[in-house]
This record gives sequence, structure tokens and C-alpha cells, in this order.
Amino acid sequence: MERKLKREVKIGNVAIGGTNPVAVQTMLNVPIKDLAGNAAQAKRVAELGCQILRASVPTLEDVKVIDAIKSVTDIPFVADIHFDYRVALACVEAGADKIRINPGNIGADENVRAVARACNAKNIPIRIGVNGGSLEKEILARYGSPTPEAMVESALYHVRLLEKHDFNNIVISIKSSNVPRMMAAYRLLSEQCDYPLHVGVTEAGTYRMGLIKSGMGIGGLLLDGIGDTIRVSLTDEPEKEVLAGYDILRAAGHTVGGPEIISCPTCGRTNIPVAQIAQEVEEELRRRGFRRSIKVAVMGCVVNGPGEAREADIGSAGGQDEALLFIKGERIRMLRGDIVGQLVDEICKL
Repeated sequence: MERKLKREVKIGNVAIGGTNPVAVQTMLNVPIKDLAGNAAQAKRVAELGCQILRASVPTLEDVKVIDAIKSVTDIPFVADIHFDYRVALACVEAGADKIRINPGNIGADENVRAVARACNAKNIPIRIGVNGGSLEKEILARYGSPTPEAMVESALYHVRLLEKHDFNNIVISIKSSNVPRMMAAYRLLSEQCDYPLHVGVTEAGTYRMGLIKSGMGIGGLLLDGIGDTIRVSLTDEPEKEVLAGYDILRAAGHTVGGPEIISCPTCGRTNIPVAQIAQEVEEELRRRGFRRSIKVAVMGCVVNGPGEAREADIGSAGGQDEALLFIKGERIRMLRGDIVGQLVDEICKL
């Protein structure tokens, strides 16, 4: 995989683009008026490794959420704004690290200029977010449907509105709920500009289908070398979005902190609850704050397990009331009794 390098953009203490690692982000879904709830959710996603955090800021009154969140975490905060340029200006003053706004939707050119100048003065980037379901009427009429070409034209239209005012501290997303269309649009956009890309499948759905569509769309683009920051959009809790984001990065071959648990699908030879053990190992390592990037195998068969998991750093292969501990494919000893606890202890020794 050869990464398609884009210009570097700094969002608070996180840099994306260039050779920087792909950053995982999410969006809070607590009602914006609930400041304590937003702060608590921000802390939870921070503990899971979220690198960029976004929340909707609909009105001037809601700008106070920025201080509430920044008082509990140092994750860069993105203010998501629609239509009202005054809210964008207030968020800049309140300490937002990035603004998500489409300049074509905020009225007169003087409004665009005001936002561009305010963000330039504090080196705050702007993300342009194009959605296949809300393209400009003129562009949609010209193409007849939200084609990849229509989406790219919309994105570059908004880009030009900012560039007109000497603003190029830009990140772009170009999302659709249709995975093939979304992938085609990002590929086309990546060829036409060097701005870093925020990649995601919008309205991906509930947890199961959302994971499948995001894994295909985001993962496929990552394998193409496209993507500088990602959000897995789920109709679920943002904590799950963060974990899914890292899982997709890992599956696409990116180095990710924390263990990767691999486990066999089980068969008639299995005599231990592989699924339960694998889940307990994963949860216990998370509870202990284990962040090293290693591969841990939980296999159900002593006969084939060690060989099938040869690439794992460490693992166990179950038998009746016991499990074989193996490290780098070498058989070490039998685990009896608290198999999960002993395996986790051995992992933490590596």
C-alpha cells in the first residue's frame, strides 16, 4: 500500500496529512444543552483513544459546550456548524480547534471572508463536508443524481470560496451512504486536490450494517492509500465508533496501539468456549490499559491451533479443561484453571 500524501493540517495537538498516522475521530451524540453529559461522553471516548472529537453547535448559546469539553480532555475539538457564520466566529473565539462548515451555505461572500479571516488568524482549519444527500440544486440538476462527479464538483466549489480569501487550511469529506459511490468520489477527489481527506460512510446504519459498510468503504480506501482521518458513523454510541475505527485501521495494515485478538471460528473439535475467552481476554487487556501493538490468538484446538496462529505473538489453544500456551509458534506450557488470567499475565510480560 502506497499512501497518497496530502498537505499537512494541524488540528490542535494532532496533525493529519503528510506522513502522519491516520487519526480516528467520532462525534458526540448527547443533546448539546446537556453540558455535563457531553463532558462525560468526551472523557469516555478519550479513554478509548479518540484523537479528534466533534460536536454539533447549532446556536450561539451552545458555544459553551466547547469550554465544558475542553475542561475535561485535551482532544482537539471540532465545532460542527450549519448556516450561521456567527456561530463559527464565536466557536473560534471560544477555542475550537477546527470548524466544520460549508462556506456556500452561510450567505454573503462577506460572511465567508469573516470566517476565513478569523480561522487564518488563529491557524484553525476548516473542514468542508459534502454529503451526497444534500448537494446544491444546480449541481444536482446538471448531473441528474448525486454521482461521484457531482459530489467532487460540490466539494471543489466550496474550496474555491475559501481559497478566494487566501484560506487553504482545509480538510475535505465527501460522504455518501452508497459505498461504491462514496469510494469512487473519494478516489476522484484525491486525484484532483492535495487537501487531506476525512473519510467515512455517512448514514451507514445501525451497529451491524454500519460496521460492514464502513469496513468496506473506509477500509477499501485505506488500502488504496486514501484517507488522513476517519470516522465510523454508527447509529450507536460514539465509543463503538472509536473502537471500530481502530479495528478498521488495523485490518487495513496500519500500525495501531493495543492488542489484536484473533480467534478461530470453532468446529466440532472445540471443547472450550472460545468466543467467551477471546472476549474476556480483550476486555481484561483493555481494563489493564495494555496498549502495546501485538497479536494475541485464542484458538479452540490444540491439534491445529498453534500452527494456524503461527503469526501471533502469543496465544492459547484449548483442549478439555486446559489450554496450551504458545509464544511465536513455540509451545510453552499448559494453562489450567484460570486460563484467561494466566494468558493475560503472560501477555503483559512480553
